[in-house]
Amino acid sequence: MTKVITKFTRNVPHWQPRVKPVDLKEASAEQLDALKVTPSNTKVSEYVLTLAHDVESLKVRSPLFNGIMYDKGGMSRAERELGALGASMVNHCIYCAAVHAARHSQLEKSNEVTDKLFRDGPRADLGPRDRAIFDFAVALSETPSQAGPEHMAALNDAGLDEAEVLDLILSASLFGWANRLMHVLGDPVRLPETAS
Repeated sequence: MTKVITKFTRNVPHWQPRVKPVDLKEASAEQLDALKVTPSNTKVSEYVLTLAHDVESLKVRSPLFNGIMYDKGGMSRAERELGALGASMVNHCIYCAAVHAARHSQLEKSNEVTDKLFRDGPRADLGPRDRAIFDFAVALSETPSQAGPEHMAALNDAGLDEAEVLDLILSASLFGWANRLMHVLGDPVRLPETAS
């Protein structure tokens, strides 16, 4: 019996899809191309394997995701993860929040920010730059028109330039979509421990 996780955690849960993911051994040439699977790259998440049922969408999704989250220049990787975390907390996507909180902690080599956010919620005591980034991502995710001049002023006061603000908008927006897709395609669960 599996249990759906409903509370935020940095301990990344298993994601249980509602439809059977594509089996790599049985994948079509088009699916393998969309997955960019090579013989040395056989570790593909169940989420991505589920998306492989729609080859055309996956072929667009993966480069977009990689470009927004991993592109060089602009906002730091950790700050993009913070933007993704803000969106994921608003959308209550437990799986995405766990993944991006864990990545933020790894990149920052500190759990402080994510511990505060998961313990104290969106009003947690953050430094000025993290506060401005998180608040903007939350406002965009709740209702885009809520991200107003005061949010832009806070980002500018915290030292973000235009390229960094654009990266933040893209990362929060990407997860506005990705979170909802995760919700309808599956659930975050803890698998029962197996006897060793």
